[in-house]
Amino acid sequence: VQLQASGGGLVQPGESLRLSCAASGFTLDHYAIGWYRQAPEKGREGVSCMTSSGVVLYYADTVKGRFTASRDNAKNTVYLQMNSLKPEDTTVYYCAAGRPITSAIRRRDLYAYWGQGTQVTVSS
Repeated sequence: VQLQASGGGLVQPGESLRLSCAASGFTLDHYAIGWYRQAPEKGREGVSCMTSSGVVLYYADTVKGRFTASRDNAKNTVYLQMNSLKPEDTTVYYCAAGRPITSAIRRRDLYAYWGQGTQVTVSS
């Protein structure tokens, strides 16, 4: 059982990246997906939370309007499209899969499976 995150890299401010998170050993169909990020000396911040049916219930205020979460169950993969990237978006991004009830979808302790993290660096 594994989540494999990819797609991070170094980009300039204003550019875009698409993170992917592919599952192996289980299917994502019935799992909610959370995207989190963790900057040095900071806690893990929720970026986006999406239900198993693909409804995004949460975006952090800092990314609203710039980031879009989606899923392709046929490919057993979820995505985080990140546009208009800013230097403050620089950090490690994690995907997570779990089965929280809708009202608790932001609780990261309810996500059982985590990807290894992918580094995003936004710098000129």
